[in-house]
Amino acid sequence: MNKKKLAAFAAVAVLFGALGAVFGLKKDAPPLTTAIAPTGGPAHTATTNLYAQTLNDLSGKPQALAQWKGKALLVNFWATWCGPCVQEMPELSALADEEAGKRFNVIGVGIDSPSAMSEFATKHNIKYPLYVGGMGGTELSRGFGNPSGGLPFTVLIGADGQVKKTYLGKLKFDELKADLAAL
Repeated sequence: MNKKKLAAFAAVAVLFGALGAVFGLKKDAPPLTTAIAPTGGPAHTATTNLYAQTLNDLSGKPQALAQWKGKALLVNFWATWCGPCVQEMPELSALADEEAGKRFNVIGVGIDSPSAMSEFATKHNIKYPLYVGGMGGTELSRGFGNPSGGLPFTVLIGADGQVKKTYLGKLKFDELKADLAAL
């Protein structure tokens, strides 16, 4: 890889890391919330777009995200270089492990390289499915109401395919658990 490309990737990584840190550290800012959208609304379109994607898992095998259709789903957009993402991952993994798909499932869409994601997942024993979204993952998150592409960004989708709520910045797990109980 030449130096110009490496510098460009580093600049993008720093930009997204800064955005994630800014939004993750805003403790008094209310979470970005999307109410249930009527069929055909923007949130419905974003969910349809999510289910239309095929992303590689960490072993490089293509996975159709349509496999999650009809199930309550918590989609976490993250990156290994995003401080707040890294901070919330162990608790998010524990929640996914505890739930084991009984009421909802957790998946992660990484805005990162497959090698960095795989190394991170192994080191931190992440239990839920992780998919390599790359920069296309940023576009997916924008469709759910994240215009700046800030990380972490999490979307709660009901089994009916409707977006119930979105969270920009580091998750507040007491709030998340209350929202999950209301599914």
